[in-house]
Amino acid sequence: MIKIFFRTLRLILMPFMLLWAKLATPKGVVRSAEAQQQVDQQCSQLQLYHFSTCPFCIKVRHEMARLSLPITLRDAQHDPEHREALQQGGGKIQTPCLRITDAQGQVQWMYESNDIIQYLQQRFS
Repeated sequence: MIKIFFRTLRLILMPFMLLWAKLATPKGVVRSAEAQQQVDQQCSQLQLYHFSTCPFCIKVRHEMARLSLPITLRDAQHDPEHREALQQGGGKIQTPCLRITDAQGQVQWMYESNDIIQYLQQRFS
C-alpha cells in the first residue's frame, strides 16, 4: 500500500519537477572560446549518472549549467546499460554519481550531490 502511494505521488509530481528543473536552470558563465574549449576537453572525461526527476540530480545539473560544463549525462533510470555500468563500476545504483576518468585512465566514482558540486566548483570555477 505504501509503495503504491509513493509511486502515485511520484507520477503526480514528476511533471512539476521537470518543469521546475527547466525553468530554474541558471545561466552559464561565459568564458573565452579558448578557455571554453579547454573546459570542454576536460569535461569529456566526466559522465554524470542521473535520474531525470531526482532533486539531488537536478541540483547537480543546475551547477553544471551555471559553470557551463558539457558533461555527458547517463540516464541510469531508463537505460539498462547505464544502470548496469553504474552498478558494476560504482558498486551501487545511487544517483547522482559522477564518473571521473583521469589522464592515466583510472576511474573514480563520486556519489553525493554536495561532493560532486564541490568537486566541479574546485576544478572549474
